[in-house]
Amino acid sequence: MVQSATMIAIFDAIIAFRDLVHGNLIFGVGALLLAGFVGGKLASRLKLPTISGYIVAGLVLGPSMLNVVPDHIVESLAPVPHIALGLIAITIGSEFRIAKLKQTGRNILIITTFQLVITFAAVTVGLTLFGAPLPMALLLGAIASATAPAATVAIASELRARGPLVSTLFGVVALDDAFAITLFGFVMAFAAAMVGGTHMHSPVTMVLHPLREIVISILIGLAAGYIVHRLVVNRRRSNEVIVVVLGFVLLTSGITISINVSPLIANMVMGFVIVNMSPKNSRVMRILEPLSPPIYAAFFALAGTELDIRTLAATGVLGIVYLIARAIGKYFGAYVGASAAHESPATRRYLGFALLPQAGVAIGLILVLQDTTQFTHLPYMGQMVNIVLASILVNEVLGPPLTKYALEASGSARKKRGAAQQRLDGSSPQTDVTASHLGAAPPRKSDEAERDTRPDDTNDGGTS
Repeated sequence: MVQSATMIAIFDAIIAFRDLVHGNLIFGVGALLLAGFVGGKLASRLKLPTISGYIVAGLVLGPSMLNVVPDHIVESLAPVPHIALGLIAITIGSEFRIAKLKQTGRNILIITTFQLVITFAAVTVGLTLFGAPLPMALLLGAIASATAPAATVAIASELRARGPLVSTLFGVVALDDAFAITLFGFVMAFAAAMVGGTHMHSPVTMVLHPLREIVISILIGLAAGYIVHRLVVNRRRSNEVIVVVLGFVLLTSGITISINVSPLIANMVMGFVIVNMSPKNSRVMRILEPLSPPIYAAFFALAGTELDIRTLAATGVLGIVYLIARAIGKYFGAYVGASAAHESPATRRYLGFALLPQAGVAIGLILVLQDTTQFTHLPYMGQMVNIVLASILVNEVLGPPLTKYALEASGSARKKRGAAQQRLDGSSPQTDVTASHLGAAPPRKSDEAERDTRPDDTNDGGTS
């Protein structure tokens, strides 16, 4: 009896404490980071990627379960995903040395096209066979083609992965979202003509809009990358490089979001320009690497809070068909594309497993549909939203372990060393990934230390 009363008192105290801090933004951030840390450690013990632990921790603390981090806190933390995706995008862009693209660019283009088209076809045909209206099937097929690069970059960094599969994977996830946005524009125009409506835009306008979005994003990325290059190429202090690059990632993301173009594409192009303007700029990604752990933890834990397990029950048979057809399309599309590009057997066999995560772009595209006049009246719009959100939930939980499996089974992942050994040789996970793609050895720590301790040149503007 006494034990029962004690347990009830403890439980009441926990509930009272939760209610006390329920609306506190700072507490919410701290809870997400610490829960993500614990979840990441548990995931590692279970041989799962660390980010899987972050996502599950966020799901448990989020509105759909314990509600320790309620909706209004999640909304207040909206800038966090943009910061994280900006850094992830610039990392992806930095992998594309022009010399490397001359060797692999054609193959990446072939693989991206095959997996995009086959995924679109598989989802569209599968949904149509199970009774979905054709406009619904076409739109969901286009959304299914999008892939989330964040999990890919985080897991490759965690595993210190390198090799042909990783080079190809980074290339495909970089191009995939641009291709998916373009495909969605074409499909949206066709579907709008099918469903009719009194306020229709012309099909030409709806096709040209995504192309305009991509071109403007590229131009902003080119300009930002050139300015960053001029500012950091002769900088010798790492802290100054961090401030400049992080500032431009935020500026680029803010500008692109404000004018409704793609911050992901703009930041990827910025990273591409930075590393190709001067060999000195290869160090930029290495200098940014210490920022990754807390930002990844916050980003993926926050992504977990936005998942809602209730959407699984609302999708019905079509939701299951969408999930299965998308997985089949991604895997076999990548396999066929890699075969057509004469990639290695390991790349053919395992690339598709790493293309399943889906998040930001897919959410953006379904929101565009909801806000487009000729689609808002569709009786199945609510079901489409639930299908996409349920797919994101499943693929964000299952996708990272499959990506880890692909990198390990293909031999791309390297065994981790202890932190002491990493300090001795001055390497880091991000350094190894980036250096391997760029065809350069990681710099010696003594060299970096020497640069950091020398005073700035008299040319304090840092320009060449």
